[in-house]
Amino acid sequence: MTTHPDDTPDSTPEPATTATGAEMQCTHGRAAPVPEMQEPLPATAEASRKVPRGLTARIGTWPLQEAIWLRSLTLATRFRVIRTIDVAVRCFAERPFKAALSAAQRAVRGMCKARLLARYRTSRFMTVYGITERGAAWLEERDVDAAASVRRVTDMTNPEHRLWAQFLTLCSEARGLAAMAEQELLQVLSTRLGSDGSVAQGLLQAATKSPGKRRVLNLRPDAVAIESDGVTWFEVDRSARGSDRAASLKFLVLSVGAATTLGPVLRRVVVYTRTERIKNRVLATLASLAAETTRHSLAEGRRRLVLTEGQRFEVWLTVEERMKDGRLRLVDVVAGHVMVQELPIWLPRVRMDGRGGFSTQGWFTDNYLPYRRPPGMTPWPHPIGLLHPVDSATRIHGESRDPPAVKK
Repeated sequence: MTTHPDDTPDSTPEPATTATGAEMQCTHGRAAPVPEMQEPLPATAEASRKVPRGLTARIGTWPLQEAIWLRSLTLATRFRVIRTIDVAVRCFAERPFKAALSAAQRAVRGMCKARLLARYRTSRFMTVYGITERGAAWLEERDVDAAASVRRVTDMTNPEHRLWAQFLTLCSEARGLAAMAEQELLQVLSTRLGSDGSVAQGLLQAATKSPGKRRVLNLRPDAVAIESDGVTWFEVDRSARGSDRAASLKFLVLSVGAATTLGPVLRRVVVYTRTERIKNRVLATLASLAAETTRHSLAEGRRRLVLTEGQRFEVWLTVEERMKDGRLRLVDVVAGHVMVQELPIWLPRVRMDGRGGFSTQGWFTDNYLPYRRPPGMTPWPHPIGLLHPVDSATRIHGESRDPPAVKK
């Protein structure tokens, strides 16, 4: 990890001076042109030429800047390492992507110039930021517990998996969901465990058998979101799955509809893949599981994986249903969904000047983040802004670093 100085100059450059002797040119008696008289514009036309002020029409520029910095630095002390796109999601999710990215870049430059954030470059040429001692002190002055993370960020060589997991967490929160990254989930589970070590350190337990040995695995998501009907489980696949990870994925898919250690049942599994090759291998694993479960005999608790679209599956669960005459019958119900999507790696590569030609599709204006809503579910609500009237006081005056509480 290498440190890069901020590219914003500390002082404004001096204006360019006129070339020597330029002001002494002779006009040879020519008269200077007289500007034409212009009639004053009507009041309506003059008003139409005014640039809308946006948020600054409701709040001053300095309080607005402090609100953005407070939210961004709280994010940095929560996850220890962030990207500019994380600030765009956290503070400007309601805007179109280029407007959100431009505002986030401007905010990050200001915080780097004030030495509240430090910029680093990873081995994969990703630009990341860590909070400095000065940034932590800035938050402490505003009654927010904080600690510097520059030493920890310096030791990171390739935190890409971590960054995408927290990106999906932030996207879920922007949609109004309670969400946690894996490290935050561990804190919640540890708090619930207390001194009882018999409870699993994961959302699900998977039993695997090998010759002469039986092993129990605790499965944890890379990110998790709590919705009204259950849990949404996020997996970030940066590399192809081996046999062990493929077996864990199959067990996870066949656990849709089961209760988790948090209480709510597992309703959705969303697998994000980094490349086309990884996506094809995941789809092949799910296709083989769908063919395998189709051959299972009818019995209570049976789960079948059914392909509905190219990258979306339904999990059907066989349950008992009592009829009017008191008899029982077995019926299949939809227990949840499994979705495979590509990581939006093109979004951080978008340049404001149009270089590279990367697309802006997949932002909150589309049905993509944090996952594609399947038919039958209510559409995603539009993300709320930084100064939403319902919770503007919370969003301006600070936010807790504690993970959200989960209701059973």
